[in-house]
Amino acid sequence: MKLARLYQPRNPQFWLLLALNGLSSAISFILRAYDLSTPAVLVLAGFAIANFLLGIRIALRLMADDAA
Repeated sequence: MKLARLYQPRNPQFWLLLALNGLSSAISFILRAYDLSTPAVLVLAGFAIANFLLGIRIALRLMADDAA
């Protein structure tokens, strides 16, 4: 696995990874900036955890991918 393999602009997974990172930033901003009810916080936290796991999975796939 090579960290340099994360940068693959022709691979759609690369762009999905960037979108997930942007979504993580948006979720973090919302959780910190607004006083939300407990159910809303739990839903956003669930999205954040799922986003994290999907991002890690995509990053590992990009780093291990042999095809350029």
